Amino acid sequence: MPELAEVEYYRKEWDPALGDPIITVKVHPLARIYRDTSPQAIQRHLPGESLIASFSHGKQMLFQFGAENWLGLHLGMSGQLRSQPPDYTPAKHDHLVIKTLNHTLVFCVHRMFGKVTFDRCKNQPEWWQALPPGVTSAKFTRQHMRAFLHRFQKTPVKTVLLDQRGFPGIGNWMADEICWRIKVAPSTPCGELDETQLTRLWKTIRELARQSLRIIGHGWQTPPNNWLFNHRWKDGGHCPRKGCRAALNRSDLRGRTTCWCPNCQGLR
Repeated sequence: MPELAEVEYYRKEWDPALGDPIITVKVHPLARIYRDTSPQAIQRHLPGESLIASFSHGKQMLFQFGAENWLGLHLGMSGQLRSQPPDYTPAKHDHLVIKTLNHTLVFCVHRMFGKVTFDRCKNQPEWWQALPPGVTSAKFTRQHMRAFLHRFQKTPVKTVLLDQRGFPGIGNWMADEICWRIKVAPSTPCGELDETQLTRLWKTIRELARQSLRIIGHGWQTPPNNWLFNHRWKDGGHCPRKGCRAALNRSDLRGRTTCWCPNCQGLR
């Protein structure tokens, strides 16, 4: 599933069309991505308007068309945004296609976990304004993080890191990377983290978020080989930490494939 940096990368895929007036909108009206909104409303209100701004927050994206048209997108498990030439012919899984004079903006979803929302209002929609603090924002303080973790004393720290109410944008690979960097087993209950570990956790979340936005979010580059990222995907990987090189463990933790170093992070 696309995480913080991948979402930011895809948000910018539509940027070439900023300022372009919309000519037509094509939808697959029965697609599940429209489960909470009217695709006909999108087709009715977007033509004639221009894409004037885009935003990302965690795993959510928001696009503004004209003064009061707001298109929210969630990529789900496999969604992608692309900007194609104006004569592009939509493919089977292109469930939202917005044509301008110079570009074709495509929302492609192979698995129907993605989502489209459409709002007409002068300011950003209420659901967007109600999103929790982003992990790189000034509002994501140590106290904010500590208060959220306190609600889940017996829950594994990795499981809580995946909770979008507290850590928007953090997904499976990022949660594994964070736990590995602070040398805490993913299955460690939140209530067992001491103050030093909590401070290290907060700093690492923000550091990794900024690094991934810079590396993945701006060009889809591969992270450095000293990240867990490059070694966690298949069985047989080894810890990239200097002086360790232990064989990595992979197992299921509350329904999510989890990778960790039994040497650096301990066995639980």
